[in-house]
Amino acid sequence: MELIPLAKAIAIGVGAIGPGIGVGLIGARAMEAIGRNPEAAGKVLVPMLIASAFAEAIAIYALVIAFSL
Repeated sequence: MELIPLAKAIAIGVGAIGPGIGVGLIGARAMEAIGRNPEAAGKVLVPMLIASAFAEAIAIYALVIAFSL
């Protein structure tokens, strides 16, 4: 019974590692692409935001799992 808070903390921590890395890589690659070709900023922005939203959805799933424990 006393291990439930620890399990929740581990679920959130592990569930946030992947999306954190993913969002960082998405942002870095988008800034690199815009730096190389500034005219493509409009074409890069929307896919970058969509990919970031999908990555953040994974963290939300981890939060839901932690709340269900």
